[in-house]
Amino acid sequence: MSYRHLPTLAAMQCFEASVRHLSFTRAADELNLTQSAVSKQVAQLESILEHPLFRRVRKRLQLTPEGSLYLFEVRKILAQAEMSTRYMQSYGGQSVVLNVTTLPTFGARWLIPRLNGFRFRYPNIDLNISNRLEPFDLEEERVDVAFFFGHGAWPNAECIKLFNEEMVVVCAPSVAPDDNLNDPLDLIPLVLLQSATRPEAWHDWFKAQGCYTSHSYHGPRFDNFYMVLQAARAGCGVALVPSFLAEEELEAGQLVIPWSFSLISRGAYYLAYPEHKGEVRKVKGFIDWIFGKLEEPTELRERQRLGIPSTNNKGRRAAPEGQ
Repeated sequence: MSYRHLPTLAAMQCFEASVRHLSFTRAADELNLTQSAVSKQVAQLESILEHPLFRRVRKRLQLTPEGSLYLFEVRKILAQAEMSTRYMQSYGGQSVVLNVTTLPTFGARWLIPRLNGFRFRYPNIDLNISNRLEPFDLEEERVDVAFFFGHGAWPNAECIKLFNEEMVVVCAPSVAPDDNLNDPLDLIPLVLLQSATRPEAWHDWFKAQGCYTSHSYHGPRFDNFYMVLQAARAGCGVALVPSFLAEEELEAGQLVIPWSFSLISRGAYYLAYPEHKGEVRKVKGFIDWIFGKLEEPTELRERQRLGIPSTNNKGRRAAPEGQ
């Protein structure tokens, strides 16, 4: 399609506003345009798409099925345009934006509490933090720093190991058996809560104790560990989660550990950044801040409790597997 035949952002804005108000007149008031101008923009969209976006029913607008489909795409385009504009507005000014991605539960439970005070140390750095679960290209997505779980490999990126992961079983006190368990397999009747990001977790946990059960893959499945923890708190079953993510609930007595065996995961948590950004001031400042937090006394005590060695914050590349 020729660029001259593509719809304009103005036309998309008119369409989106008309959908929210189901009125060209109200959309025009919001956009500071005339009713005729909004109607004309929507008509041009319909002409380009060759599909009706609205039906006129008793002097009111009604979105068509084609309009509903297009609305979803239009809102994505407008949101991206707004983000790109905000990004450029900050470019070259006194403030710079640092784009950070993180795993959802890791970000909420581990990263965010360690950002307290960052703004005062680096007042010119504006953090833009988002959640990502799927692999992506750091350069294409304009990401400066990414936190991930894995084996320390990311294309065209430097990776620094943060810490290992210890998996423990947790459940609500009301779910925990009154008598002490005699065997890991005694957990099966309690319902095994599954995490979609770690489909092999229960299988590996049982295997590490010399047990096998066909039920290791059975049970309600959730997108992330936050949902798994919430399900465990609600008494839906037993969850196998990284111990550091469950600290709040364990300390508050909302969750307990019914079987003491813990499993050190094959992967670990890493921080990654594009190879050419290692000396960029905003990236270097953020990395120094994160590793400074890892060396604080309370953090060190927790790392020692989990058997995690002290970190080196010199920004070394992650060692190859087996080293």
